[in-house]
Amino acid sequence: MKSLCILGSTGSIGQNTLRIVEQFPELFCVKALVAKSNITRLAEQIQRFRPEMAAVFDSNSAQKLSQLLPAGLKIDILSGPDGLKAAATLGSVTLVVGAMVGAAGLIPVLDAITAGKDIALANKETRVVAGELIKKLARQKKRSIYPVDSEHSAIFQCLAGESNNPIEKIYLTASGGPFRGMNLNQLLKVTKTEALNHPNWCMGDKVTIDSASMMNKGLEAIEARWLFDLSPDQIDVIVHPQSIIHSIVQFEDGSMKAQMGIPDMRLPIQYALGFPKRLKSNFPRFNFLDYPKLTFEKPDKQVFKNLSIAYEAMHKGGNMPCIMNAANEITVDAFLCDRLSFSEMPEIIEKVMRRVAFISDPDINDYSHSDSEARKVAMSLL
Repeated sequence: MKSLCILGSTGSIGQNTLRIVEQFPELFCVKALVAKSNITRLAEQIQRFRPEMAAVFDSNSAQKLSQLLPAGLKIDILSGPDGLKAAATLGSVTLVVGAMVGAAGLIPVLDAITAGKDIALANKETRVVAGELIKKLARQKKRSIYPVDSEHSAIFQCLAGESNNPIEKIYLTASGGPFRGMNLNQLLKVTKTEALNHPNWCMGDKVTIDSASMMNKGLEAIEARWLFDLSPDQIDVIVHPQSIIHSIVQFEDGSMKAQMGIPDMRLPIQYALGFPKRLKSNFPRFNFLDYPKLTFEKPDKQVFKNLSIAYEAMHKGGNMPCIMNAANEITVDAFLCDRLSFSEMPEIIEKVMRRVAFISDPDINDYSHSDSEARKVAMSLL
């Protein structure tokens, strides 16, 4: 049995993870849950799964959580950075699911690896901000990191049994989001409601906006670099509107392997939790006759500038992806709060990348400072 800590249990990935735990009670149990703001949902999860520990971001949330739980329920409720660390490093936990949104998920994942935990990682920003640092630490501690993103899970699955066969190239597929085919003038008029209406996937607000701007695919490219030890030139993005092929690996002999399936985040989550076994599921099955045509397009990097910005950050390396990610988080939040238009987001990100000092070989303190400085600069530009 694998004992889980779920970082971000009330979000989309966290909730789907708990659904899988319910389906396989003989394989998984929950020892710790971590959430930021949805305290009501967290209280419901605690009563259903009975973890040893729960952690929230501040003491007020911890107090509210205690009031929502029935008297006599035995659980340690902690808060703040120390609480997150305690949950991620809990002795009874064997696998930590990193599902927190944004750069806030970095430190708990580092703490978990340091404590000898394996990671099922959905938080792409963790790899974007400090991918090289995480790779080195995981190797040092001999810990495994199982990708949960559908694209990276697809590559991971395609590489099974291919350890002696070098990758020539990978193709990350993108749906194109709700604004596929639009030009720059059309993007000037798009609304928040339109941006949140993804054609294929059901995700949290932040990830959905990133998908609409194609920043999500840029973040995934940076993450793939560190997950699979690739150079930026080995990573390509192709638009696949049907979202059936989740990614492709091309080998040195020219052959290609692709992982396919209905768009459903439960599948990559279940694969990460159950690895190396494939667990039987009742998920909907793909039918070729329902999709007689699978199409592919080249992404328009001039219209969706965030994709080219992410590649620029990846080529630059150092703390540049960290700077870019922090600026993106600020702009997405501003867009969701109606303080910024959709087309203004890449403009601010580019300005922040020019203004924050570049560090070619950063340590964890440099990452923290760069993240903080980039957020300040971005806020000043709103």
